[in-house]
Amino acid sequence: MLVVAAYLCGSIPFALLIGLARGVDVRKAGSGNVGATNVGRVLGRRWGVLCFVLDVLKGFIPVLAGGVVLGYAGNVKLSPTEAWIWLSLGVAAVVGHVFPVWLGFKGGKGVATSLGVLLGYWPILTLPGLGAAVVWVAFALALRYVSLASIAAAVVLPVLVVIHSHFTAPRLGDRVPFLVVCSALALLVVLRHRTNISRLMAGTESKIGRKH
Repeated sequence: MLVVAAYLCGSIPFALLIGLARGVDVRKAGSGNVGATNVGRVLGRRWGVLCFVLDVLKGFIPVLAGGVVLGYAGNVKLSPTEAWIWLSLGVAAVVGHVFPVWLGFKGGKGVATSLGVLLGYWPILTLPGLGAAVVWVAFALALRYVSLASIAAAVVLPVLVVIHSHFTAPRLGDRVPFLVVCSALALLVVLRHRTNISRLMAGTESKIGRKH
């Protein structure tokens, strides 16, 4: 039941709901993506920020709440079985965002929701998640490409998990579940940005502050 609840929470299409509340179907405007970046481009920065926060929360809340219910939150000495159980909630939330049942399984790219999921795994993945967020901000400010910042954060995440887990989970077997899931999430984010990668290579990708 917790996995289903996490999926349904992750599948709430906040970008579409915010757009419709403002009289715009974001699926038919801008890039057509149901994510915070497109909301920001179409409706303005404050609405994009609101969507980003809500997308983060729909990953954070089911993971942290599930961890509390299961008694895993705050515990750095989970068994591999416990880790896989808790991690399944985060995977379900991200899958819900990327493949929401309400929108014919055509959702966003999973960046904000993945961040929320990472922050929810207190304290095991919280610091790696914050580290990836710092990388995102650095790339976004320096190069002004949201897509490139997202890809960079995704690529560096497994490295941060390896470094952090070396101190929190000395036994290799205890690290594997978190490294596998974080690597899978990172790969999913990169794959969801494949059209952006093509535009980056062609020099046609939109920068922050530019609508087209």
